[in-house]
Amino acid sequence: MKWMEVIKLRIAEKTPELVEQEIENLIKDFGNNGIMKNVKLYRNAVVNSDLSVHLFWESESTESFGSATGLCLVHLLKEFGLISHSVWVDEGYRTISSMTPANGIIGKED
Repeated sequence: MKWMEVIKLRIAEKTPELVEQEIENLIKDFGNNGIMKNVKLYRNAVVNSDLSVHLFWESESTESFGSATGLCLVHLLKEFGLISHSVWVDEGYRTISSMTPANGIIGKED
């Protein structure tokens, strides 16, 4: 099963570049237990102090409340600002052309 953790951080005082480096160091320190497939770091296009860390996993089941790595990151990043943490399950890929009201994927015609 493919799933993802999203950790959003609104930085309070430090510069985003310092926090980005700290996140990279923390992830390197945690290592990979074999089921983490990728890590991506995003910065908000408008609010420079908003960062989002995406941890991509593939395992037999999801960790509903987050992985040990994700929970550790949340705990350690709290000192930098406000944190939001959520887990998302991959529902598969759909092309835009397949997402029409006629096949019931988006919207309903009245």
